[in-house]
Amino acid sequence: MTVIIRAYEPADAQATWEAYFRAIRDTAVKDYSAEQVAAWAPESVDLVEWNKRRLAAHTFVATIDSRVVGFSDVTADGLLDMLFVHSEAGGRGVGRALVEAVITKARQLGLSRLHTHASRTALPAFQRYGFKVERSNPDNWIRGQNLPNYDLYYELG
Repeated sequence: MTVIIRAYEPADAQATWEAYFRAIRDTAVKDYSAEQVAAWAPESVDLVEWNKRRLAAHTFVATIDSRVVGFSDVTADGLLDMLFVHSEAGGRGVGRALVEAVITKARQLGLSRLHTHASRTALPAFQRYGFKVERSNPDNWIRGQNLPNYDLYYELG
């Protein structure tokens, strides 16, 4: 089982949405209520808009045996906006491999710092990857639901 990291392609829209959806619905439900999770990951998505968002950033896809199992991205200003691993692929180094790809890209872009907004669920993983908490956001709202999260940063040095 080898994790392969590659650039996102438009054909990955459905599979990355599925990874996002399963990560939230199966994993984040441990840290958020059913209502919060439903607001964060609704039953459907506009794949055209989803694809545009992935293409607007430097998005990486993780695959195992040619199956998309996660994705992450970084914007030109250093925001690691997305880091999601399909619930069936957790604990296999997928998240770490994606973060390493993002860090490499950020350095290529000449950035000195990354920042992200991490859920309660993702916080421990980001801390293991070397991110530091800047502040908590107890009033983070998504589609009418309060989903507290954290602002984190990583010095690229």
